[in-house]
Amino acid sequence: MDYNLDSIDWKILTILQSNAAIANIDLAEQVCLSPSPCSRRVKNLERLGFINRRVTLIDPQRAGLPVTVFVQVTLHHQIKKDLDRFATQVTQWPEVMECYLMTGDFDYLMRVVTPDLQAYQTFLDEKLTAVEGVEHIKSSFSLKPICYKTELPLGHMV
Repeated sequence: MDYNLDSIDWKILTILQSNAAIANIDLAEQVCLSPSPCSRRVKNLERLGFINRRVTLIDPQRAGLPVTVFVQVTLHHQIKKDLDRFATQVTQWPEVMECYLMTGDFDYLMRVVTPDLQAYQTFLDEKLTAVEGVEHIKSSFSLKPICYKTELPLGHMV
């Protein structure tokens, strides 16, 4: 189904990205709608798939997960069976926050969080290196985050 969002829809999405817990009445006021039409628009945006889910972002440091590792993984063969096997495994590991199939010098780029270096070593030993077809792993440890965003830059749509 094709549906063209208008500027109010894009404003709703922009606001919800930064505060998913905003009360509908406050959201409606910010986009100059009454509460009922605003609620209908939010439900429509969910139904259309613009809003996948609403989450609460937790500070990794306070949650005891201060170690962030960016991991480049190269598979022995880039055949569908191996790619599918790796993708299936990765989605089951809670330490993996993000994983992307890449072009270039390696096949996957992952962001992994752990409580300490020993936990990362255990992750490598018991999970990542145990996947059949993994040929090369390169780990880069983050010293500190400089920029971390969850909001998409929707300014071009408003």
